[in-house]
Amino acid sequence: MNLRALFLCLIAVPVIAGCRQVKTTPSTIITTQKNTTAMENNRDTITLGGGCYWCMEAVFQQLNGVVQVVSGFSGGQVENPTYKEVCTGLTGHAEVVQIEFDSSKITLLEILKVFFTMHDPTTLNRQGNDVGTQYRSVVFYRNETQKDKIQTLIKALNDANVYPSAIVTQVEPFTKFYKAEDYHQNYYNDNKEQGYCRFVIQPKIKKLENVFKNLLKQQ
Repeated sequence: MNLRALFLCLIAVPVIAGCRQVKTTPSTIITTQKNTTAMENNRDTITLGGGCYWCMEAVFQQLNGVVQVVSGFSGGQVENPTYKEVCTGLTGHAEVVQIEFDSSKITLLEILKVFFTMHDPTTLNRQGNDVGTQYRSVVFYRNETQKDKIQTLIKALNDANVYPSAIVTQVEPFTKFYKAEDYHQNYYNDNKEQGYCRFVIQPKIKKLENVFKNLLKQQ
C-alpha cells in the first residue's frame, strides 16, 4: 500500500481550587450542568471490525478524544457468544471494537481514516495470518449520517486507487454488541511482551505514530 497516497487521499475527503474552600453558587451549578450536557451531546459511538480486536483496541486507545474502547463481537446470530464459539466461524460474528468518542475532539471521519489505514480492507475474511469470517473488515453504523460518511470515504478511496484491489469492507446497520471476556480487554497494554503484541501489534502502533501523529493523545 502506498501510505503517502493513502494519507493524501484521506486528507482530501471532506481553575482548580487549592486548600481554600469554594462556595458553590447556583450559577456555578448551572455552568457545570451545561458543561456536562455539552460533553454528553458530543459523545458518539462506532463499531469497527478490522481483524483481531487486540490490534484495533490498541490502535484506537492511542487517539485523543477516544473515551473508551471495548473489544467484543457483532454481526452474528448467536446470543451471548464466547470467544471460543466465535473462533469456530459458525456464529457469524466479527471481532470488533466498540469505540466511544468525543466528537468535539475527534471526528468520525478521522476515526475512519485511521481504521482504513491500520488494516487491509481489501482482503476478504482475513488480516495477515488471522483467517476466517470473524476477522472480516466491517463497519456497523448507527444512523444514516454515519452510513453516508462511511460509504463516501470508501468510494473516494476506491476512485483514487489507493489500494491495488477494491475495498471489501462490509457496511452494516448496528444491532447488538457483546463484550468479550475480561482477559481480552486492554490486551496489548497488559501483555506488551507477549509475542503477538511485539511482532503484530507494536508495528501497527509505530505506523499509527508515523501517519497520525496529530491525532494522538499527549503522553
